[in-house]
Amino acid sequence: MLHEEPHRADPLEKIVRMANQIATFFLSKPHEEGVAGTAEHINKFWEPRMRRHLFEIVDGGGEGLFPLVLEAAAKIRRPAPAEKPAA
Repeated sequence: MLHEEPHRADPLEKIVRMANQIATFFLSKPHEEGVAGTAEHINKFWEPRMRRHLFEIVDGGGEGLFPLVLEAAAKIRRPAPAEKPAA
């Protein structure tokens, strides 16, 4: 019997979903608190690779991201570019 590998979501789709979940939590707060809370959560709990993916989406136009995430992006620490492996 063949076992197919489970479907793996595009990592950028997962980042969009996760960022939007965070923003959804903060929608019940006053707007500025929601922006700050979204940014603070991502800064505290997302590793640089995840934030790099987030900024890849933001820099590409932010498709799929909630407006609260796009506004919070200005307060999120942009990680250094990934180092390329030595040849």
